[in-house]
Amino acid sequence: MKSNKQWLRRHVSDPYVRKARAQGYRSRAAFKLLQLDEKERFLRPGMLVVDLGAAPGGWSQVAADKVKPGGRVLAIDVLPIVPISGVSILKGDFRTEALLAALGGAQADAVLSDLAPNLSGIGNVDQARALELTAGAIDFCCRVLKPDGIFVLKAFHGEVFDDVLARLRTRFQKVKVVKPLASRGESAETYVLARGISGAPKDC
Repeated sequence: MKSNKQWLRRHVSDPYVRKARAQGYRSRAAFKLLQLDEKERFLRPGMLVVDLGAAPGGWSQVAADKVKPGGRVLAIDVLPIVPISGVSILKGDFRTEALLAALGGAQADAVLSDLAPNLSGIGNVDQARALELTAGAIDFCCRVLKPDGIFVLKAFHGEVFDDVLARLRTRFQKVKVVKPLASRGESAETYVLARGISGAPKDC
């Protein structure tokens, strides 16, 4: 109970929570993507972006604004997402064929993954679940990401972090770890940007 009160107190006083409300973003996570893009400049008009684990939609909001005019954002989550202007929304698991069908053979310029497993509180179990999601997202990139596209992945420092980086480095030519200011300093959360996927789609 005490930890819940501490979280609530921190959440209410969080400047990014206040900024998100003031600027109409659905979550403070929007500022993580904004800061990553400000530094790395990977979202541009006309791009096709796929947002994995998109609920409640903060990243999709940012992406939809960045790819205007002429761009498209396809968002998917097992949780429901309230409609967002400029975003096509799917409810379901990104590892099913429904997402590939929605793409209709189109290749993505960017795949964004803010995926996180349902936490059990058991460290090694949660790490294994996170790694499984990451592996699924990498396999998805192999099927749909353009050779010069970018994969933006949330990851967590811990026992399997080196394994995540190793998997990415076998598939991508450039892998960079970045922690935006909006990601709380005490959090194990960080972000990995991967570019230059090796091999042809469906073959890497």
